[in-house]
Amino acid sequence: MPCLQARWQHDGLPAYAQFDNDTVFQGAHQFADTVGRVSRLCLALGVIPVFVPPLEHGMQNTIEGFNGLWQAKVWQRYRVASIPDLQACSDRYIAAHRARTWTATEAAPPRQPMPKDFKLNLRAPLKGQMIFIRRTSEAGQVHLLGRRFAVSPDWLHRLVRCEVDFDHHCIRCFALRRRAPAEQPLLATIEYHRPHKPFKGEL
Repeated sequence: MPCLQARWQHDGLPAYAQFDNDTVFQGAHQFADTVGRVSRLCLALGVIPVFVPPLEHGMQNTIEGFNGLWQAKVWQRYRVASIPDLQACSDRYIAAHRARTWTATEAAPPRQPMPKDFKLNLRAPLKGQMIFIRRTSEAGQVHLLGRRFAVSPDWLHRLVRCEVDFDHHCIRCFALRRRAPAEQPLLATIEYHRPHKPFKGEL
């Protein structure tokens, strides 16, 4: 959490941030309607957290690929005696990586500055959106937030983008096609009133 806030304080807030489905990012999987601390940080700052389908590595390639590069170029290459030494090695690699990929960074939408007086309240009501990319089941359902939601009996075993809108208390489900990524027709709008569940982790 402090590292993420420090990064955004330095670079600005992105429109969205993609994470894997680990509980450290998403929240506990065994309880319905759980939203973890990292997602709450994003929502409080107006950043949309995005989660892609579990076990579908094609959509995780960006994250997994970078993780592999960092492990090979930093973790396995250098022997360090302390966390600060590791941080210094990592910082040098990140700077070099950014220099090589600056064209992609320049093409990205401009970032908004992070509020200087920001203080996270993990117990504040949730606002904004979370996005889950999911694959429907044989019954046309998707599984997210510890629940199953019916999307469409005509869209089976296919990808959907589920926008969980806490402001309007609904989940909008859009069809995704790899061959026509710009065409995303609305399949269903599901009423979703998240029950009031106070955050129970460490504040």
